[in-house]
Amino acid sequence: MNKIVVLGSNSFAGSQFVSNSLALCNEMVGINRSAEQSDIFLSYKKSENISRYEFRQLDLNQNFSQIIDFLAQFRPDVVVDFAGQGMVAESWQQPEQWYQTNVLSKVRLHNYLKDQSWLKKYIRISTPEVYGSCEEKIKESFLYNPSTPYAVSHAAIDMSLKAFQAQYDFPVIFTRFSNFYGPGQQLYRIIPRTIIYAVTGRKLQLHGGGKAVRAFIHGNDIASAINASINSGKVGEVYHFSTDSFVTIKQLVELIHNQLGADHDKLVEVSQDRPGKDLKYLMDDCKAQTELNWQPKVSLIEGIKQTIKWVEDNLEEISALPLDYQHKV
Repeated sequence: MNKIVVLGSNSFAGSQFVSNSLALCNEMVGINRSAEQSDIFLSYKKSENISRYEFRQLDLNQNFSQIIDFLAQFRPDVVVDFAGQGMVAESWQQPEQWYQTNVLSKVRLHNYLKDQSWLKKYIRISTPEVYGSCEEKIKESFLYNPSTPYAVSHAAIDMSLKAFQAQYDFPVIFTRFSNFYGPGQQLYRIIPRTIIYAVTGRKLQLHGGGKAVRAFIHGNDIASAINASINSGKVGEVYHFSTDSFVTIKQLVELIHNQLGADHDKLVEVSQDRPGKDLKYLMDDCKAQTELNWQPKVSLIEGIKQTIKWVEDNLEEISALPLDYQHKV
């Protein structure tokens, strides 16, 4: 059993990890700047071990001293870091907010944690966007080539952590994932958004015609990957977690429409692509499969079916919620 603090615990991947880890009887605390959402987005609420979980609404930018005080008291073995300002296109509008949250506040946190003997592992949740668009499969040794403020902020904090690891033996393990999805994901993400628009008869904007190529990893596989990193990952190493099911966004949307029996041509409208959007992320996950004995278990078809059922089962509540990204300063 571990004592784990989850930063960004209300995020889709964060909540999936909390749920999975509670089933393993870990003692857990979630920290997030936003209050807990509806139970339909937080699968851990149904856990038999929910008594092992505590939530604290704290912001790394605004409540740093409170977070530090709590960490000193709780003394976690592991910190799993999902926290950060998300969204790619929006990062062009006020890039300083992305750098403040994703870089400066994180460096301040790491500078405190580097001196704490109780911390055994710090799991950094990063992104393949640090590499930029790549035509070949990306290995962990590839050089960074970020193309948006969002990606630059992730590359910067990864580089800072690498320096901390070399200088102070900071116990960081870097994990990079292909696109997240599954039941409970934020409604503005492409898979739930496509489903919601289809079942409510709305036209989906297909940015750039949907030519970007991505892989998608299910929430359960995200959680198992992080637990594998905690249990078997080596400090200072980078691990990729993905699938080999690479699809264009257009193919993904068509796949969802086929599962719903919906008319694809009537439900999409091609729009201008987003600024700085990378064409391809093709991560090689052989290292994680070999060294961590990890493999994705949920196929894209099965995961989409699960997400469709989640939307249909909760459509009344979902229909009353905003479907667009709500920016928070």
